[in-house]
Amino acid sequence: MSSKVYFTNLRTSYRENLPQKLARLVKQAGMLQGIDFAGKYTAIKIHFGEPGNLSYLRPNYSKVIVDLIKSAGGKVFLTDCNTLYVGRRKNALDHLESAYENGYNPFATGCHVIIADGLKGTDETLVPINGEYVTQAKIGRAIMDADIFISLSHFKGHEDAGFGGALKNIGMGCGSRAGKMEMHSAGKPTVSHKHCIGCRQCTKICAHDAITITDGKATISHDKCVGCGRCVGICLKDAIWPANDESEDILNRKIAEYSLAVLKDRPHFHISLVVDVSPNCDCHGENDAAVVPNVGMFASFDPVALDVACADAVNRQPVIPGSMLADHHHNHGDHFAKLHPNTNWRSCVEHAEKLGIGTTQYELIEI
Repeated sequence: MSSKVYFTNLRTSYRENLPQKLARLVKQAGMLQGIDFAGKYTAIKIHFGEPGNLSYLRPNYSKVIVDLIKSAGGKVFLTDCNTLYVGRRKNALDHLESAYENGYNPFATGCHVIIADGLKGTDETLVPINGEYVTQAKIGRAIMDADIFISLSHFKGHEDAGFGGALKNIGMGCGSRAGKMEMHSAGKPTVSHKHCIGCRQCTKICAHDAITITDGKATISHDKCVGCGRCVGICLKDAIWPANDESEDILNRKIAEYSLAVLKDRPHFHISLVVDVSPNCDCHGENDAAVVPNVGMFASFDPVALDVACADAVNRQPVIPGSMLADHHHNHGDHFAKLHPNTNWRSCVEHAEKLGIGTTQYELIEI
């Protein structure tokens, strides 16, 4: 059985601009009829963009969704979790400054920003799912405290997942720093003595006495370490590094399992904009040229069908000359496989379908 995915192109007229067209898309897709927002806390999961990157979604799009939810009586906020890698979104203070710098502030969007996993990325809820790879997903607490979950995603390429769409935004994006480590890693963290200052914050947070300080430097015993990753989040100097040793296919399947943890047992709806399709994630402090022309805006109650519909739409597009994709000298086939040959984006959507999150079969309804 297929799911309905609603689509509109980016053509406008003096009667209807792009924000108005997005509102019409979401309404016709049934978000307001299908979900009771009245008095409910509603999380809109979005990527605020690493400063220096200019391909992230403009905050104008989020305001459209915020205003619709507020008109239905919802208590809405924009949210993301802190990053695992070193950058300007690895703690809540820097993350908020980055969001505001990129235009995501209450004046532009009509609602507040909450960094879901707290100041240091350690404020998480353990969500039991008993998946094939994950038994307890570590999800940012504010996201799990919400009654309703909405994803608003910039659809683009991704160096590890093939592309970043709804499931990537949900699964990886909603994981706490320790959750992100679990998805990326089959191993356990290690300490860079070059960066360690022996502050003992990691020893205080470790529940398994796996970390000791010798000669002013921390060392992790992998015999005692359970790989929870909380030391990664607490380290003041980014001296504790997670292993990055998981295969891309298993990473993608873990993203699907984390998505299940976020979505199960509550209403959810998903929007993806296929615009400024950069080859890599918006986590980069830069963005390369778009690889295909802008396509349009998509919406669905089914994030799996939504991702497949967006991928199919991108793969139907011609390659933009001079882009990274043009360097591969191909104008047909799977654009994402050509951009990132070691990835297989289907491993995520197929596992998500197996988990019952949604279906890879879709009916595209153009408005």
